[in-house]
Amino acid sequence: MLEQIHQLASYWATSTVFDQQTRDEIGALLRSKNEAELTERFYRDLEFGTGGLRGILGAGTARMNIYNVRKATQAFADHLNASFAKEAKAIAISYDSRHFSRTFAEAVAEVMAANGISAYITREMRPTPMLSFMVRHFKCQGGVCITASHNPAAYNGYKVYWATGGQLVPPHDEAVIARYAAMQGYEGIKRLPFADGVKQGSIRELGAELDEAYFKEVEKLSVRKEGRENFKIVYTPLHGTGAYPVPEALHRFGFKDVTVVPEQSQPNGDFPTVKYPNPEEPEAMQMAVSLARKLKADLVLGTDPDTDRIGIVVREKGDYRVFNGNQIGSLLMDFYLSGLKAQGRMPTHPLVIKTIVTTDQQTKIAAAYGAQCEETLTGFKWICQLIDDIETGKNLPFRQYVCGGEESYGFLAGTFVRDKDAVSACCIAAEMVAFYKAQGKSLSDVLDELYRRHGVYLESLATITLPGKEGSEKIGRMMQSLREETPREIAGASVEKLRDLEKQQEFDRREGASSKPSPIPLPQSNVLQFLLSDGSKISARPSGTEPKIKFYFSVFQPLDANASDQQLQKVKESCAQRLLELEKAFKAMAQ
Repeated sequence: MLEQIHQLASYWATSTVFDQQTRDEIGALLRSKNEAELTERFYRDLEFGTGGLRGILGAGTARMNIYNVRKATQAFADHLNASFAKEAKAIAISYDSRHFSRTFAEAVAEVMAANGISAYITREMRPTPMLSFMVRHFKCQGGVCITASHNPAAYNGYKVYWATGGQLVPPHDEAVIARYAAMQGYEGIKRLPFADGVKQGSIRELGAELDEAYFKEVEKLSVRKEGRENFKIVYTPLHGTGAYPVPEALHRFGFKDVTVVPEQSQPNGDFPTVKYPNPEEPEAMQMAVSLARKLKADLVLGTDPDTDRIGIVVREKGDYRVFNGNQIGSLLMDFYLSGLKAQGRMPTHPLVIKTIVTTDQQTKIAAAYGAQCEETLTGFKWICQLIDDIETGKNLPFRQYVCGGEESYGFLAGTFVRDKDAVSACCIAAEMVAFYKAQGKSLSDVLDELYRRHGVYLESLATITLPGKEGSEKIGRMMQSLREETPREIAGASVEKLRDLEKQQEFDRREGASSKPSPIPLPQSNVLQFLLSDGSKISARPSGTEPKIKFYFSVFQPLDANASDQQLQKVKESCAQRLLELEKAFKAMAQ
């Protein structure tokens, strides 16, 4: 391994395919014999995870840089040309506010144009969901969004899309990865200078034409008009791509009193006001909440840099309550389905989709409105692939997708976008909170109503971050240990079933059960799920985009629909305590 690392580093330090700064950077590491840093930069190629390529900016095969962007694009171009050999081909490209994003986006356009694929690129930064829309609207064969989503400032990434508008799934991602791995060096990559491509017409920049088409589709998602007057919203794009489209979409939905947090309104790849530009983190929303307190705003909305994740904080009883991803998803789903039903717009065979680590409360919510709920793997690309499989008849019977989401603050209504969309989700969330306010209800009141209807579901997430080669190996050992030494009991409850998504099998661990496993009709994935005798569920999943392993905990207790407030509170407290017990026991076992 060390010899191979040195060979690669020497190539990067001497080949004229790399610019002088890159050669000097790697040469300095070689001269100083910085083996640890050389290993981190060259121990692997960047890998496609749940969100495409993602890595720390810098020189090296394991880093995000213009050379790996060109290499990935050449691999993708080769696959597109092989897959659509007899068609004229086009690619959609957008980018976020991160360092080098525009440079990387132009590099994608240059390589695609040189390979005979017309490139549509946004004139200004635009969100991931708009890129997905762009692929479908302009009938492109693929798309690329330069973004690292909610990762820290040191990262950038490369999300890859197919003609469906969804991110790559097998076999296409595997084919692109294989082509990428087979490329020896960077000398064979084709490039047409950006200015020449624009002049020739093989590269076209898009502005208002794209925006207007997208906003018209978003406006169609409105289901409730009540309560928009005297309704105040504070919004933060967290220095990302939402700064223009979210306020614009909210205004078109009829919300006129929208204040964008001034300190976080400008695009900035350093994300200077937050530690992590992620609306999942309460700390990232604090500046917006502080402004909301001053303005007495009804609702605080936040989006991550590529505007696919949504954070919600709501004014209740003079204070502000933060809602987690599962709660947001359930509330949005119930509101949207009830709105469609009230308007007579519910399709004949409605479908809701969620991921396997998202609250099971959503299955009951869907059923209450006559909708079927299907599960798929973590990562919105799998939700969108299932939508496409059903629409094209690959997966029968036919059902019409209405909405769905995942616990990691992602929601999608409608089918004109094939990725989670925080622009439209912000509009639906604002409409939801305004509607309930007009009825004299808070979101907490509505959430309690859902508990009374469907039982109390509470969830939590524990994340362990283990960066680098050593961290990756430790995560692998943790999953191997859980798989090979499966516990019989966790925190006093027996493990009744083990779902191993890597083996695509479910094992019944109950006494007297058949030893023959049942097949799981989902794509292969390195995920383990433990279903306990008390109705709890624990999932273990290494992240596909970050150096992390995630443990998802879910507990459930039934509740009488006529339960008193005191009884409801008691059950919620019991569930919260059970979550803590499960977290403590499982994390100790997994180490």
